[in-house]
Amino acid sequence: MLNARRANGLMGILHNNNTHMSEAMDALSWQKKIYLDGMAGILPKVPVDFAKLQKKAKKNMSKEAWAYIAGGAGQETTMQHNVSGFDRWKIVPRMLNDVSVRDTSTTLFGQKLPLPLLLSPVGVLEMVHKKADLAVGKAAAKAGIPFIFSNQASIQMEKVATTMGDSPRWFQLYWSKSNELVESLVKRAENCGCSAIVVTLDTSMLGWRTRDLDLAFLPFLKGKGIAQYTSDPVFMRLLKEKAIGEETPVERKIRPTTFLSLIQLLNNYPGSFFKNAFSGEPLAAVRQFINIYSRPSLTWKDLEFLRKRTKLPILLKGILHPDDAKMAMEHGMDGIILSNHGGRQVDGSVSTIEMLPEVKKAVGNDFPILLDSGVRSGADMMKALALGASTVCIARSYAFGLAIAGEQGVYDVIRNMAADFELNMRLAGCKNIEEVKALKLRG
Repeated sequence: MLNARRANGLMGILHNNNTHMSEAMDALSWQKKIYLDGMAGILPKVPVDFAKLQKKAKKNMSKEAWAYIAGGAGQETTMQHNVSGFDRWKIVPRMLNDVSVRDTSTTLFGQKLPLPLLLSPVGVLEMVHKKADLAVGKAAAKAGIPFIFSNQASIQMEKVATTMGDSPRWFQLYWSKSNELVESLVKRAENCGCSAIVVTLDTSMLGWRTRDLDLAFLPFLKGKGIAQYTSDPVFMRLLKEKAIGEETPVERKIRPTTFLSLIQLLNNYPGSFFKNAFSGEPLAAVRQFINIYSRPSLTWKDLEFLRKRTKLPILLKGILHPDDAKMAMEHGMDGIILSNHGGRQVDGSVSTIEMLPEVKKAVGNDFPILLDSGVRSGADMMKALALGASTVCIARSYAFGLAIAGEQGVYDVIRNMAADFELNMRLAGCKNIEEVKALKLRG
């Protein structure tokens, strides 16, 4: 056993380490903190290993939330491809390179980022944690990496932006049936400091999400995840005008649970319960959202409308085919996010990492390619950059951190990813992002 003097000395080391720890993305400091905390009997609240992170998060989430966040489309083969696709590529480390000084920073659309990492949009985060998007925004700001606000957020973008200060944030746009609403959402994004618009293309309709269907659960029907809409003046005006009608009438079965769902809707909707109960607005807003949120008829020609209405960089999310990537360039877009929506839309789809080399060849070196879907580790980040990605994005992993420990959980996931990436990078013989991009992988 430690005597009192040695114990006090150890605690002094721990205290000093925590007190002087920089908020910069320094892998060795973060790693040292974890090990020294372990000497005091403190284990990481947020697991470092992805499988353990996932398992712990599941315990903290309802079955509906777990299905929505963790699930995919159909037999979930695309989710499997996303992970196995990274396994195909191997890093060949190089020795005796001076990596004593490292630089993990990169520049994207004129913004210097401490790490080639962004947080992808995740909708309906209120199912995961009560602080939802606010907690994620604060964690992203603390780490200095961009958070892409979800169009299906639980908290309106203006409130989240206020908590983030000058930290970078982008906005994800679902192109609705109303161009006026599209324009309104984009203007709001500009006004609250978003520095890019991400148009998500792969959700013109919901995929066949088996886990959600088995639970017969869609969060939007209970008023969750529609904060960007109920806070939008155009959406609320259209709601009063009843400008967007219901396209496909559906027979509704009225049972005792129907009333319970209605009560949940009234509680989730902005305003007091009694006001909502008598106004009829919550139910009307949900119907309006369901009928307006996406436009299956969207084509390349429609992009001109958006290009004329914002000077912000526009990226297309959901691109997988090289020809679509070239079309994005030809239509004046500023970049793409190579994504299959985390395997939640098309079952049996190709993975993003397997398409990256072809897409890179199609668009060349000067067109930004971001990549998400399947990024689980620092090694995955390295492989994506070496194959041509400008940066990568994560989603489920930070949502799991949110479920475990709120804002701190998201921050810990970011720091773990950053440390894993930096150490892997340096141990492979790379001291900066350009050297990672120059790596030759073995397929």
